[in-house]
Amino acid sequence: MPTMPSPSPAGQPDGLSERHRIWFGSPAGQALVESESAGIQAALAGRPGQAWLWLGPVAQAIDPQGHGLQLQGAGETWDGPLRCALPLPLANESVATVVLQHAARRGRRGAGLIEECARVLMPGGQLWLYVLNPLSPYRWRWQASALGASEPLRWRRRLQAAGLHPQGMSQGVGPVWKIRVDPALQQGPGLRAAYLLRAEKRVLPLTPLRQRPALRLTEGVPAA
Repeated sequence: MPTMPSPSPAGQPDGLSERHRIWFGSPAGQALVESESAGIQAALAGRPGQAWLWLGPVAQAIDPQGHGLQLQGAGETWDGPLRCALPLPLANESVATVVLQHAARRGRRGAGLIEECARVLMPGGQLWLYVLNPLSPYRWRWQASALGASEPLRWRRRLQAAGLHPQGMSQGVGPVWKIRVDPALQQGPGLRAAYLLRAEKRVLPLTPLRQRPALRLTEGVPAA
């Protein structure tokens, strides 16, 4: 019998709330998601023959190359080909690319997810982090959905705390105010609705990390 996933330290689920999912399914949210599609497809195809992991806010009509696992936030779980909560049902250092598309929260819940992604990422692998830009006028379109946003420096610190090495420059993506698809990347977030941060898992981390126990794989709960 399936069991309910454990709550996060703050008593909230690890996945995305229903209000978040509804916004990303709205015309304003879809314009942003579609703006990021080409970059995500390139990320997943960048290491042929190696596995990837993609966590996003909603199901998307992208046909990624290679083999991997695509999951969407579903309240208390991550949903897709299987349903799971943290820890992710993946072995240590088993994927070459991780894409977190508006999936990481701020605070302790977000830190836990990034640590899990660092665990499953193989040395030399990359994490692509798409997050909302708090300086963009587009924030007025998501304000009622209680979506959080942070500046790049804070996300770099979270990535470094998980043992990853973030790149120095973020790239803005998506619309500024009008609801339209804009996939072009710019240097720095600017006023774009979102930005992309890349981070690498090096063979030797920059700072000592506590030893993570090996994860014993179990079968995920089949999606309904």
